[in-house]
Amino acid sequence: MIVPSNFARSFRIAALAGACFAAWPCGALSPIAGAAAAAPSGRWRDASLADYRKHLSELIPLVQACASARDLKNCDPLLVGPDDRVPLLGGTGRRLVRYGWLRVLFSKAEEPDEAATAPQTEKGSAKPAQPAPPTTTRLLQAAEMRLALDLALASKPGEAAPSHLEERGSMNQVLAGRDFRDLQQPTARDSMLEKVGGWLNHLLQKATELRARSAWIGRVVVWAFIVAVCVALVAFLLQLERRWRVRLVPENRVPVPQAASARNWQLWLDDARRAAAAGAWRDAIHFVYWSAISRLESRRLWPADRARTPREYLALLAPGDPRRAGLADLTGNFERVWYGGRPAGESEYRRAEELAVSLIEGGAA
Repeated sequence: MIVPSNFARSFRIAALAGACFAAWPCGALSPIAGAAAAAPSGRWRDASLADYRKHLSELIPLVQACASARDLKNCDPLLVGPDDRVPLLGGTGRRLVRYGWLRVLFSKAEEPDEAATAPQTEKGSAKPAQPAPPTTTRLLQAAEMRLALDLALASKPGEAAPSHLEERGSMNQVLAGRDFRDLQQPTARDSMLEKVGGWLNHLLQKATELRARSAWIGRVVVWAFIVAVCVALVAFLLQLERRWRVRLVPENRVPVPQAASARNWQLWLDDARRAAAAGAWRDAIHFVYWSAISRLESRRLWPADRARTPREYLALLAPGDPRRAGLADLTGNFERVWYGGRPAGESEYRRAEELAVSLIEGGAA
């Protein structure tokens, strides 16, 4: 359907009227954040309240002259002048008052008013007919009223903001009472838990809506959520059990008799070096292994227990522990010589002592 040109022009004028009346109550008085940075150079000026009132008083006769003549000379958009950046009450900043709506209205004022025609509607349509758009004459009258209202508001003396000292004192007295003595600000943990709870509630609400629309989608979402919670719970319990299995021993516990840590690791190392000086390489490797175990156990890496085997000591270290690889090499060297009966020499002992010293220095960290 081809829209008549008259109706198209009326539609443009109606859009202009909406732009004018949308900002009617506070268009000239509401602060515009960051407007000074957004305004192009030369389109606005810093004006005092007196300059702003003078500008408004000059714009009202311009609108009246344009409404009377409706020609290019009296309706030139350049006559409106730049926008005003006026100071706020209290001197805390400035706000930008724009006149772009008036420039657009002046540019349309040269066109004559057209007779308002009722818009055509299709047969059988239940939509009510739209009201006829206002004419340019009515828009100019509305612009004059708006400028007069802005001038009246700008001429009122500024009122100082109330201090609310009495209300503040009463509030402080209430907060100082016994009921609010233990009142604390929410922590970051509380805020995070609140966000997680809100997210879970939103997720469950969405699942309920999906279930209402399609039963199988809702069931899949609900069961997937339940499975995810169960998997997370099992992983947490496994981690907790591992920490309990390899847990720190309290500092005040007395060393278990006959445990490796009941004897100082330096004594074990001295015995190993004396045995190596005598050529007893098998005994030297035995002593150097227990010096490393004594040092790690004295650092409360695991509970002291003499009944453990070398492999059980190795299993007590977490898979990601950086000392696990060194202890595994030392344990294998010790088992091959002490339990396997393989002959040992100086090279095997030097290797075992190097591994033990590395574990002892790492255990001191």
